[in-house]
Amino acid sequence: MLEIKTLETPDERRDFPGGHLETLHLTGYDFAVATFEPGWRWRESVRPLAGTRSCQVRHTGIVMKGRMRLRMDDGAEAEVGPGDVYVVPPGHDAWVIGDEPVVVYDTGGEMAEAYARMERAEA
Repeated sequence: MLEIKTLETPDERRDFPGGHLETLHLTGYDFAVATFEPGWRWRESVRPLAGTRSCQVRHTGIVMKGRMRLRMDDGAEAEVGPGDVYVVPPGHDAWVIGDEPVVVYDTGGEMAEAYARMERAEA
């Protein structure tokens, strides 16, 4: 089955403090475009929605704009920026660096499926 959708008309938009997520749902594949505004940090913005100590969503994708810092639960840190392709396993915090919004294309499907609407799990 041939299926085509456009970023201009996402299937869903989820707003959260300091950002939003737009998703496209295709047969067997979910795609997300996430925008994080300057000052956004996961633990302050999305943690209250997720109810977990750190982000438990696996992210795979590419940074289109802006810079973001990532810190894993084990203390490992990295920074990503435009053109960087990433795989970030569950168990991390993240925040925007600088005054430019961060835009990412998340291709793995988990972000489109669960991000910023997860049920409260652990505090």
